[in-house]
Amino acid sequence: MLRRALLLVIVGLMAAGILTGYNLAFAQDVTSDADKLDQGGNVIWMVGAFLVFFMQAGFAFLGAGLIRSKNTTNYLTKSFMDFAIASLSFWAFGFALMWGTSAAGIAGTTNFFLTDAADGQTYVDFVFQMVFAGTAATIVAGAMAERTKTQTYLAYSFLIGAVIYPLYGHWVWGGGWLGNLDLIGLPAAADYAGSGVVHAVGGFLALAGATVVGARKGKFNADGTSNIIAGHNIPFVVIGTFILFFGWFGFNINTGDSIGLNAINTLLAGATGSVVALYVQLARTGKLDILMACNGALAGLVGVTAPVAFIAPWAAVVIGALAAPIMIISVSVIEKVFKIDDPVGAISVHGTCGLWGLLAVGIFANGNNGVTGLVAGDSMQIVSQLISMGVVLAWALVTGFAMFLALKGTMGVRVTEEEEEVGLDVSEQAVHTYPEQLSQA
Repeated sequence: MLRRALLLVIVGLMAAGILTGYNLAFAQDVTSDADKLDQGGNVIWMVGAFLVFFMQAGFAFLGAGLIRSKNTTNYLTKSFMDFAIASLSFWAFGFALMWGTSAAGIAGTTNFFLTDAADGQTYVDFVFQMVFAGTAATIVAGAMAERTKTQTYLAYSFLIGAVIYPLYGHWVWGGGWLGNLDLIGLPAAADYAGSGVVHAVGGFLALAGATVVGARKGKFNADGTSNIIAGHNIPFVVIGTFILFFGWFGFNINTGDSIGLNAINTLLAGATGSVVALYVQLARTGKLDILMACNGALAGLVGVTAPVAFIAPWAAVVIGALAAPIMIISVSVIEKVFKIDDPVGAISVHGTCGLWGLLAVGIFANGNNGVTGLVAGDSMQIVSQLISMGVVLAWALVTGFAMFLALKGTMGVRVTEEEEEVGLDVSEQAVHTYPEQLSQA
């Protein structure tokens, strides 16, 4: 009863806040003078935003394919609803904390519910930033799949969009302290499209969540060895990866002279990551592993997201080539050393490779768009990148464990053994994703 009452209170507060925001927002006069806007640039940013939005379908297919059929609808529910809920919380609170007027470089303090600025440019900026917040939220779904309560997961989605993602984002992108390291004689920490802000935040929140919820039943034996729990739909995984790769051109988009550079660097890093991962697995097992190739592509894409606008194409190839083995080693360490069950490899693909992307800026940046790293003779940028890596790791883990432990003690995080056994489609959604399986039983 207490947990149910707490849930109703949370929902009530969300509804009250949203209604208040709507009442304030609709009282404004919106001005969108065409002659004051960069219409060409805004079209590019909006197309990029729509591509990133479409990546949600990629995450949904990818994750659903890598888990068992009895949890498919449950996973799709979480993947769909986390984006919707995180978008609302980012509109209400997150956008202001991330992009509002900075208070001592820690948090924004203006434009909650988009009430302080009602112009066309602000709306373009909000849409582009909102889809990034939704992406950070959905990364966690895969790592906690098949054993996490949906209501608890949706509460997490609200919190990451409202507070956790925006604050670190403010420090890097929104005028915060990591973007002003010149005060201590260092260049600003650079992260063009979010290896740290989006992927490392999501990846290490996933680590905290997977740790708190515990492994799936049957994943680990009494002696600590692990078992393979195979996914149910390889075509879903491949389709999801194609969609994510396609959407990444919007994720890493740019305008002006850099638009082509960003696109080719995105393509080369993703392609190289997939090829290297495929052949590493071939050398290890003698088999061509399309699942590892898909994760290799994503690893390369995550790795190049931070430096994409600051490097030459050859560096994108190197970054993608190194991201693949970094991801493969990380997957093994997460499972075999830390005994953490991550069904889709989200921690390694997004968290570990997100850190690699931040570090890659300090190594490979060649002066493009004003950022210079070791290859161009500047040793100071890598110091800033190391600071940013340490901060995002600490921020995501501390806030992640605090949040999931609080949710565990209030709403509860894990479903019962019986619910896990029968599958979350039946126990939480009361549906069968594949009804024909019932007639074959």
